[in-house]
Order: sequence, then C-alpha cells, then structure tokens
Amino acid sequence: MASQHGIFLSFAKMKRLLPLQKAVAEDQDPPKRLLRESFPAGIKTLCSPDDGTIDIVFIHGLTGNRDNTWTARDTTDPWPKTLLPLALATSRILTFGYDAYVADWRGVVSQARIANHAWNLLTSLASYRENDRTNERPIIFVCHSLGGLVCEDALVTARQRSERHLQSILRSTRGIIFLGTPHHGAGLAKWAEVLSQSIGLVKQTNSNIVEVLRRDSEVLARIQESFHTMVMARSREGLPPIEISCFYEELPLLGVGLVVPQDSAILPGYIPIGIHSNHMDMTKFTSTDDPGFVAVCGELRRWIRDIDAAENHREDLTLSNDRDLDEQPGTASQHGDGNRQFNNFGTGPQKNVEGNYFEAKGDQHFGMVPSKESMGRKGV
Repeated sequence: MASQHGIFLSFAKMKRLLPLQKAVAEDQDPPKRLLRESFPAGIKTLCSPDDGTIDIVFIHGLTGNRDNTWTARDTTDPWPKTLLPLALATSRILTFGYDAYVADWRGVVSQARIANHAWNLLTSLASYRENDRTNERPIIFVCHSLGGLVCEDALVTARQRSERHLQSILRSTRGIIFLGTPHHGAGLAKWAEVLSQSIGLVKQTNSNIVEVLRRDSEVLARIQESFHTMVMARSREGLPPIEISCFYEELPLLGVGLVVPQDSAILPGYIPIGIHSNHMDMTKFTSTDDPGFVAVCGELRRWIRDIDAAENHREDLTLSNDRDLDEQPGTASQHGDGNRQFNNFGTGPQKNVEGNYFEAKGDQHFGMVPSKESMGRKGV
C-alpha cells in the first residue's frame, strides 16, 4: 500500500512538473547540440565589412551560447548575422561566448564566477581588436540576461587596469543595450534553481552564479555600484557618455512566470522598452519587420548616427585648428621669383624639422643658385 502511495505521489509530481519540463526543453538546445565536446567560447565574427567603422558585440545570457541565443526557431543562423547587416552596413558584428550553464545536462558545469567571465570578455575583445589594429573603433554591446552583468563587470575591470589595450575597451564603449538583464536581482535565480533541481537529468548547480542573481546579492550590488560610478565619471575623465537602453520581457515563461520583471530589468534615468516575448524569446527575431528587431535596431541606428556626427565634428575641429596654425603670424613663408628665393621666418623662435629652435630675422638664403651680381663680384 505504501509502495502504491509512493508511486501515486511520484506520478503526481511528474505531472505537475511536465509543463515546466516542456517549457525548458523548448528553450534549451536540442539534445544533439548538448552533447558537445567543449563550450563555444571567445569572440566569433558574424559580419566584417571592408568599410567597417564600429563594432557591435553580442553577449548571451544564462544557459545560452554565442549562436543559439540569437537564432530563432526554424532558422539556421543568428539574426545579427543575417538581418542586422542589412540595416547597419558599416558595422562589424561580433558575438562572445562563455560557459553560462547553471546546470548542464551532462552533469558538468562551469564554476567560474561572473568576474572570470568578465575578464575573459575583456581580454578576448582587446586582443581581437589589437590583432587587426581596430582598437580605436567605437563599441556597442548588446547583452542578454546574465550577459549584461558580465559586460558591466568587464568595463569596471578595464577602468581599474593599467594596460592600454584593456583601457581602450572602456574608452571606446559608446552604448549598451540590456535585454532582460537583472540589475536588481530577479526571479532568474529561482528559475535556475527550479531548472537544476526539478529535472532528474540535471546533477549539479553553479551556486556562484545563482547566488549573484538573488535580489540581495552583495556581488550584484558591487557590480551595479561600480558600474554606475564608472558611467558617471566619464564626463570628468573627458570621455564621451555611454548610451544605455533597457529592454524588458512582457510575457511570462511557461511554468516560471516573468524571469526578470520590469522593475529589475530597467535602470533609473535610461530608456525602458518592452519586447512582447518571454525571457528566452526576446533575443530571437525572424525578420526585419519583427517589432523587437525594429526597436533594438532603432536604438543602434540612432547611436551610430550620433557617433558618426561626433566623429565628423571632431575631424572638422582638427582641420580648423590646423588652418589657424598655418595662418598665425611668425610662421615660415617663401617668396621671390626665378633664382632669387627668400624665406621669411617672421619674428620669435622658430622650430625646424629636427625639433631644434633658432632665432631668425629678415630674409634668409638657403641653398639657392647665386645671382649674376654676386657671381660678377667674385669674378666668376
């Protein structure tokens, strides 16, 4: 009798968890993809035009990867590769991968903390840009879920480092799009625990990452405080501001609810935009007419237009300053016809091409053909 009662309870539990299992199964990679030898990590190029002027870097979130997170159902390639180049032709598009599986179906998880993922992002991106000498290009990040925290921590770390190639990542950053990032904790931790505990195939949980996602996590508070301090300090440091837009999910995830509620996904003082999808599907677009794509691409296009305008203005100022220097009194000029050439250096100390200073007054003769008068006086 007890045995039958236990079987009944097990059946009831299984029936209760069936909707959740179905939802999770739909949002995870197909089993054949889960049987991977290694996690796709590091920087991958999705599009690199010859006339590229800006880098857009995509960073996936919890249980995602650098390709599948951005690939809609019934499509084979991520939309940043197929759709975004149609709208932003001069953008080089990169995607960053790291092991963000809180629970892995094979029982092996990455125990790396967010700081480790942030360091890998920072060094990988800096090396990538150094290799082809594009380290001065502006950067825009597009981050989903946990990827937003990884991005924030990477920029904070860049500010603390002395290496120029790491600092250049922060100096070049001009915008960040957050998609369902838990800025103030989230139900993301609860979802991760349910995922790792309720399904029998899952054997381990990455407690480091789950703990960060709790609403009162000290680690999360540290990341947020350091990030906001860094953003506010940019104007004092003579750097252009970082544009920020926060997107939040409008639909619940089946069996879980809203993974990152709106109040957790937005930052005070920045633009909040809703995407009519759940937490997993808010990163997947099928066409350029998809409302989510239109909204995200609209922000990117606006920022790039402003960046280009600022760059053009800076170049105009440089040219104007150069012209002013050329027209200042005391600069060198040459005059005279034929074999009689005179160099007027004006007044005051002058600088030659070797960086030495000398005082010149009146007309100076430098290596010119002697005049007939002088030749006659010398009896030539």
